[in-house]
Amino acid sequence: MAARIPSLTGIRAVAALAVCLTHAAYWTGHYTDDYLGRLLSRFEVGVAIFFVLSGYLLFGPWVRALAEDRAVPSTGRYFWHRARRILPAYWITVIAVYLLFGFYTPPDASPTGQGWSGFLRNMTLTQVYGVGHLHSGLTQMWSLAAEVVFYLVLPLLGYLLVVVVCRRRWRPDLLLVGIGALLLISPIWTIAIAGSAGVNPTARLWAPAFFGWFAAGMGLAVCARLIRSWPATASVTVAVAAFLLSATAIAGEPTITPLSGSAAVVKHALYVIIAIALIGPLAMGDQSDWWARLCGSRPMVWLGEISYEFFLVHVVVLEIVMDLLGYRVFAGSAPIAFAATTAASIPIAWLLHRLTVPVIARGRRFDADSARTMG
Repeated sequence: MAARIPSLTGIRAVAALAVCLTHAAYWTGHYTDDYLGRLLSRFEVGVAIFFVLSGYLLFGPWVRALAEDRAVPSTGRYFWHRARRILPAYWITVIAVYLLFGFYTPPDASPTGQGWSGFLRNMTLTQVYGVGHLHSGLTQMWSLAAEVVFYLVLPLLGYLLVVVVCRRRWRPDLLLVGIGALLLISPIWTIAIAGSAGVNPTARLWAPAFFGWFAAGMGLAVCARLIRSWPATASVTVAVAAFLLSATAIAGEPTITPLSGSAAVVKHALYVIIAIALIGPLAMGDQSDWWARLCGSRPMVWLGEISYEFFLVHVVVLEIVMDLLGYRVFAGSAPIAFAATTAASIPIAWLLHRLTVPVIARGRRFDADSARTMG
């Protein structure tokens, strides 16, 4: 097993806080179609950072198996790990939100996704397939629904790339060509959806629209075997420049999926650049560099450890915070809403993490016992 890199946990904190900030800006009405409004909306790039990081970390074992002539990862064990990590905290959050909305509904809450049908949709992460299934307090879960699809197809992709394309030989050139083909899925899907009449509007949120971000992370896992130095300062500068550029009109209006196919493709590509430029120095650079030391600091790693749970709860907390602050939807101060939501979400996320860590820990002990038995 590869050594754990603390800074790769800390970068999760950056992604989670970015997502919270962009939601605070949206809820307080600052998604305006000018440079500042688009810039605030572009903090959604935190989702791309999460996706690229997932592609890098989850495809890494396949790359190691090929480069070190090991057996390919166990599919059953992989699925068990993913389910154990994702589902307990997610299910608790969904149940808690539905129970909460049974006796308290924030002002301006969306009426969609209610009832047993909505509950089952949200519990099974199928709420993005069709209009009217996203429930208030859980609207951010569209991205988790997309990520779960990647989890499901990764073993097949790993088999095709490692066994079929590379024939179990270390051929990084062939791997990168294959991954390059996967990168094309998102722009092809985006352009096809934008140019087709009568297509379900939720198709813009389905997994193929964001698959390129996962594929970019897979490519990064291959490059980690080839690159020995990745200067942080230049790379972070590129990320900042790409982020500022994404707020111009070329990346479309302030929304996750611009109506123009070309703008959506440009924004998708810029987010790939930003995520790779931020993650690359942590995965392949000097861990004593300033960026790695910042992301690897104890506060960042601690927040990164609970970033998934923070992501799960922050939207419902934001809606409650808006009510407590006396803000109506699309009004109020984005910085205040962001600060209050962050402060309130962290302890809830920590508690949710502590509730579900025993499930994860029991699974790890089971894996260790199994390994000893097989040994």
